[in-house]
Amino acid sequence: MTFKFSTKAQNLDSLKNTLTKSRVMPLTYFTLKNWQANKSETLKKIYENVGKGPYIVRSSALSEDSETSSNAGAYLSLLNISKSSLSASINKVFDSYCQINSCDEVLVQQMLNGVTMSGVIFSHDPSNSSPYRIINWTDKNDTTIVTGGKGGHVYQYVPNNLVKPPKRFRLIIKALDEILNYLDQIPVDIEFCITRERNIETFWLLQIRPLILKNPPEPVVNHYKRINFLYDRIKKLMEPQAFLLGDTTLFGVMPDWNPGEIIGIRPKPLAHSLYRDLITDATWAYQRFDYGYRDLRGHSLMPNFFGLPYIDVRLSFNSFIPADLDEEIAKKLANYYIEKLRALPKLHDKVEFEIVFSCLTFDVNNRLERLKSYDFNDIEISKIYTNLHILTKKIIDPEKGLWIQDVKRLKNLVKRREKIMIADLSDQDKIYWLLEDARRFGTLPFAGLARAAFIAVQFLKSILDIGIFSKSDYDNFLSSIKTVSKNLSVDKSKLSKEEFLIKYGHLRPGTYDILSPRYDEQPDKYFDWNKEDRNLGKVSKFILTNEQRKEINNHLNNLKIGINADQLFYFIRESIEYRETAKFLFTKNLSDAIRLIKDFGSKIGFSPEDLAFCNSNIFKNLSVSNVDFKAEIYNSIINGKQAHKNSSYISLPSIISSPDDVWSFEHPETEPNFISQKSVIGKVTSYLSKNDIDGSIVFIPNADPGFDWIFSFNIIGLVTAWGGVNSHMAIRAGEIGLPAVIGVGEINYKKWFSSNVISIDCSNKKVEIIS
Repeated sequence: MTFKFSTKAQNLDSLKNTLTKSRVMPLTYFTLKNWQANKSETLKKIYENVGKGPYIVRSSALSEDSETSSNAGAYLSLLNISKSSLSASINKVFDSYCQINSCDEVLVQQMLNGVTMSGVIFSHDPSNSSPYRIINWTDKNDTTIVTGGKGGHVYQYVPNNLVKPPKRFRLIIKALDEILNYLDQIPVDIEFCITRERNIETFWLLQIRPLILKNPPEPVVNHYKRINFLYDRIKKLMEPQAFLLGDTTLFGVMPDWNPGEIIGIRPKPLAHSLYRDLITDATWAYQRFDYGYRDLRGHSLMPNFFGLPYIDVRLSFNSFIPADLDEEIAKKLANYYIEKLRALPKLHDKVEFEIVFSCLTFDVNNRLERLKSYDFNDIEISKIYTNLHILTKKIIDPEKGLWIQDVKRLKNLVKRREKIMIADLSDQDKIYWLLEDARRFGTLPFAGLARAAFIAVQFLKSILDIGIFSKSDYDNFLSSIKTVSKNLSVDKSKLSKEEFLIKYGHLRPGTYDILSPRYDEQPDKYFDWNKEDRNLGKVSKFILTNEQRKEINNHLNNLKIGINADQLFYFIRESIEYRETAKFLFTKNLSDAIRLIKDFGSKIGFSPEDLAFCNSNIFKNLSVSNVDFKAEIYNSIINGKQAHKNSSYISLPSIISSPDDVWSFEHPETEPNFISQKSVIGKVTSYLSKNDIDGSIVFIPNADPGFDWIFSFNIIGLVTAWGGVNSHMAIRAGEIGLPAVIGVGEINYKKWFSSNVISIDCSNKKVEIIS
């Protein structure tokens, strides 16, 4: 049949005697005109049809639940209303309507008791119009938690007969299927609750409205084909693989080189291909091998699933195992890592701190003891320790440490970049050499320095964990580190606008994104040049106490890695600072290459919006091939747009632990990273709202260094959707003692960003919505 949506009350009234899998509570509804004309008769009708209460008095305005806009939650609904308060409550609901019409309605029903689950169901994903059934639910006995945006869990699935949904959702799915069949598959948005009485569960339909989609709903058959293809591919990838240790694998957006943080979960093809070329195709493996880990050269770390980038966790975990460790022990260790992450997916952005053993630390023996619970014997644990000892000593040696060699390599990048930019080369040749040098002399040493910095932070955290440092000592040391970001803050005040942009103009939020303007392309978008900045560049002093130095030296003597406390802290400080310097330098090459791509494309008729869909390899090939430039770029754009369109239909979990996850999954719990020990309450604002940033808690999508411009404003807190404990923004917030929550995940980010005011309590690791 063709169902005609009307008001909230009339929709429920039309369905109450039609559905068999859903029930509708007895109801009475009436217009403002009828209510004003005869209140006593209306109240009598409520008592007869609904009962004696308590009641729920609900809005049912003409401007709600239409086929063009929902106005969901715009008007008042009142719960647990007694008989004596009913008349006044009805008046309050009518009074909440904007531009009230005499035909607007109010709906009255009995309050339900014994609610065990409540929430909202979408028949399609509003963000991409795909036929994902999305259930946002809570087990708490409060039906307003989800509808009021105060919390809840999220489960989503693709309708199919291959994967059985969890038992708790089967009643909901049967009810939704019946409703969609009755409505001829019209996309819908449903509010529901479930009650249990004498072990019998009942699905109650509380509200149904048309789901407003930006685009026509994607046909189920098309979506099914895509998901089935992904299922087959992931199933194959999860099988044992030649030259890899581990019986299976997982895929994640945040482990290791965390694409979710750097390029986002759905990047356009140019950004995606640049990241692959510079980091995840080869550079990552060469660096690990150079530093003494297993040889994974030839393996690409980042497969993509219809354009969604993921890290192959088995590859990553293999690359953290010392190269000389016995094969059987290494295989056992790889499987342990994989199963640990499978059991604790919330650690997906903390694998190096919480799961793998990639170096020695002061608490390494205590951490290795955990392996005994997983069938590792003393001999095996001793061999793991010995290999970590050899590897760690080789990396951090104060005179010949591998990280020192990487610092020296950066000088080649700077010298060669200057020559490239002044050379008489075509745009395409400059693009080629800027990217080639960025990889050879930029991202390769950067990857090494990033590895050294990870080891440095692990040592620092272990000093905290064994009690030599307090949390205040830890934070004070981080604030004493002098990084590029601090220099930027100082230079913003010291240098002229022109001088500042010469030095920092290549930075952009979204380092790999051609659509993100550089600082020097839109400087007034990022900075208020008439405003005096806070002194965020100030570097505090940190000095080890004699007692701390003595304790650290005792632990270092036990480790026998040939350094003392002062040398260790020199390594920690220098590796963290040089990691940021290396990132700053290689992104100059990258940013200039992106600008040349934009300029070159513009000359032959392509906009930046089109070029964002190119594969970066096209521009490298133009330097060595005698081809029709315009035709090659055009074809790459067309292919990229189609690929990205396909990716827009796909939603996947942040951790894929089974091929079945492509069909259905619960969004995993995310454990955010709280920076500093401070608390703050403030208004929520986006990084896009420059005029509202001062005095606000600023939300940014990821921990990219291109967002450093926000620190020239007087922000009081920071929240990022993606980012790890050792990410750029985590370090930056730690430097200045800014209350920050890094890597909160998509669900928390959306929930908190939709509020007006939040509280961040870093010491207690809590975020609360105030209003």
